[in-house]
Amino acid sequence: MSLRLWLGCLLLLIGSAVQAEAVSYQRDIQPIFTAKCVACHACYDSPCQLNLGSGEGASRGGHKLPVYNGVRVKAQQPTRLFLDAEGEAAWRRKGFHSVLEAEGNQAALMARMLELGRSQPLVPNAKLPPGLDIGIGRENSCPLPGEFDGYARKNAHGGMPFAVTGLSDEEYTVVQRWLEQGAPVEHRQLKPTPAEALQIEQWERLFNTPGARGNLVGRWLYEHLFIAHLHFEGGESGHFYQLVRSRTPSGEPVDPIAARRPNNDPGTRFSYRLRPIPDVIVHKTHITYPLSAQKLARVTALFFEDDWPVDSIPGYGAAHRANPFKTFQAIPAQARYQFMLDNAEYFVRTFIRGPVCRGQIATDVIRDNFWVFFQDPQHDLYLTDRRYREQTTPLLAMPGQFDEMGNLLAFWKTYRVKRNQYEHLRTQAYANKPADWAHIWSGNDNALLSIFRQHDSASVRKGLIGEIPQTLWWMDYPLLERTYYQLVVNFDVFGNVSHQGQTRLYFDLIRNGAELNFLRLLPASSRQGILNGWYEKGGQLKLLLAYTSIDATTPSLLDLGKADAKRAFARQLLARYAGINATPDPINRCQGSHCFRAGQPALLQRAEQALSRLTNRLGAGLPAIQYLPEATLLRVEAGDGRRELYSLLRNRAHSNVAFMYGESLRWQPRLDTLTVYPGILSSYPNFLFNMPAADVPAFVSALEQVRDNRDFERLVERWGVRRSHPRFWDYFTDLTRYLEETEPVEAGVLDMNRYENL
Repeated sequence: MSLRLWLGCLLLLIGSAVQAEAVSYQRDIQPIFTAKCVACHACYDSPCQLNLGSGEGASRGGHKLPVYNGVRVKAQQPTRLFLDAEGEAAWRRKGFHSVLEAEGNQAALMARMLELGRSQPLVPNAKLPPGLDIGIGRENSCPLPGEFDGYARKNAHGGMPFAVTGLSDEEYTVVQRWLEQGAPVEHRQLKPTPAEALQIEQWERLFNTPGARGNLVGRWLYEHLFIAHLHFEGGESGHFYQLVRSRTPSGEPVDPIAARRPNNDPGTRFSYRLRPIPDVIVHKTHITYPLSAQKLARVTALFFEDDWPVDSIPGYGAAHRANPFKTFQAIPAQARYQFMLDNAEYFVRTFIRGPVCRGQIATDVIRDNFWVFFQDPQHDLYLTDRRYREQTTPLLAMPGQFDEMGNLLAFWKTYRVKRNQYEHLRTQAYANKPADWAHIWSGNDNALLSIFRQHDSASVRKGLIGEIPQTLWWMDYPLLERTYYQLVVNFDVFGNVSHQGQTRLYFDLIRNGAELNFLRLLPASSRQGILNGWYEKGGQLKLLLAYTSIDATTPSLLDLGKADAKRAFARQLLARYAGINATPDPINRCQGSHCFRAGQPALLQRAEQALSRLTNRLGAGLPAIQYLPEATLLRVEAGDGRRELYSLLRNRAHSNVAFMYGESLRWQPRLDTLTVYPGILSSYPNFLFNMPAADVPAFVSALEQVRDNRDFERLVERWGVRRSHPRFWDYFTDLTRYLEETEPVEAGVLDMNRYENL
């Protein structure tokens, strides 16, 4: 045998051995899913409920029934991964079908979906084919293996990855080889570090403190942290934990109780436990909360330093779930409110960003951008006045525990009456207590927050970002706690339309309460006029029929002058609290000729100076705004491998936000504005532009010159990254890397379900 022939045979044998090598799910497959599948297949809005953020999700497979259904008359059974079932057999009994198993002579459903996607490649960086529906409201077919041929005939571009540049040749080969090998899945095992294990032991001891006081505090803390991704000071990067109720005590494997809500009856003895979060971290559900030795001491001092009595342990009935103020009345209100204020950004994120991944029926109750701040505990009568607290507590109950369809309006009327009675009592109690600057809490950098809504999602950041908004919220303890319970603890994403309607209607009352509280800071004579500006047109009818009247007589102690009191207040707020404002904003609130952040290289300074020209302009004077989606990202390359990300956030103006439906009828596009944020300020980017820093002034000029769709398309052609762009995934996965570099604790994979076909 010649040497050449021998070498050829050897290479053939080596190649065959490599081909036969077993593919590892954790080593080879999950990284591909994380890079190119999790952006769509995670959370409740994952198409066909196929969650590819973990081996458990891949094994579970898909389901024809969507989680989001705004018109269902009956609540459906929860299908929460890692909670409502364990193991493939249990998920099959719940109606999930495999996407990994071959069926007869047919390849696995995933293999066929990938083949279909590969057989219909997209034209590079061109618009998607006409008629291809990529909206999040589309009806997904979710074909079973026996239905795939018919699906493929009707949906030539329905393969995976859906409506986006596909897998690389290498990735495709690896996934197909894994499927041919039977798609074995090994589950990820997260082991706490010694430092984490010690802190887990200490925190579980606190959560399970024996005795009546410990029982009540543990329950309250659980209901306020169950949704958090907990992380430890000094812990391993990327290690996050969830607080659950477990049938097993500390030291034994966690056996979680799958109650529908965190305040439902567990039905058995349990312990509060911390368990690792094993799936890929996705930004939209990644609501973090820090644990440390200092935090442990703080919580212990807040709840156990004073010797307060507990007469009885409350049950888990509907009345207790509806009114946490009554359920936990034994715990000092000062401790409860201060705990929430310490990490106010976390609590506002839970109900503003939320874990539900789609919530336009809730987000249309808020403005597209506004600021939030809080009432100081020493000046909150619910904390300081026992008689007032006893009077108002029964009126703070919230709807949503019962979901009979025929009783929706009756529930609404009952709870609206209670809420308005509470507002009348509140107005009377504060009538002789004029608001002052000292009444605004300023304890840490959580004291000032900015909210930006993007249609059916919203984001929260510390600090005051953007131009002075139309509305501001001043939240006291009853407002903050009710919002949290109504939208987080008591909200059931699997609930029916009655439950969801009650939730939305009551949140409208909470928003109105936060606005009315803010107005107390302004001169009495200015309040009604400002309120009327927030409730234009049909909103005036809502003011008359659903809300309470404002206090137009009690003076404010703030010196705000006579002209534009709201703007004067905002400017003084920025000046007085500059020391705790986590986000100074020279781009949107430029006070001179330098409209950029200090410390940036010259290229980025010029870029930010140009971007500042887009702010503080109405849609009537900047027509390009009407062509931009809700959240646009700019990836700016600054040389030497450095890049910076900016968010262009479209703030839609509305005549009012007082109604559940008809939002488009209340939209005022000529009053829309843009906010420029250095960084990523959305879990759901709608589009991405990529350009060298030197091109940013030209990009801004092009935006300023847009007059019609043709002008905007030319801009997209030059700098846009369409779903079909050959490097789409390079740019999209770089967004996660950017977050890991700039906000490592908050980083997670972004969602591309809302990435538009511009």
